[in-house]
Amino acid sequence: MREVTLAIGEKESMSNLRAGESKTDKRKQSLYFPESMLQEIKEEAARLDRSLSWIVQRAWKLSRLEIKKLPSVNDIEADDDE
Repeated sequence: MREVTLAIGEKESMSNLRAGESKTDKRKQSLYFPESMLQEIKEEAARLDRSLSWIVQRAWKLSRLEIKKLPSVNDIEADDDE
């Protein structure tokens, strides 16, 4: 895994991020990607002449509704108990 550092709002705590609040100040947040995925993201960034951060942000915006459909860890554990 390789580390990529992306900027997010400086005053945003993890609880604020979970609550969906957004700020314009910037700070760094480390994200880890498998090497092959990071390479694909870099290639797309170069092809589109965009930053890695822009690519990841667009990917999130395009996929977030699908991701919200996934069960949470708590939902999966509750199903296992039955």
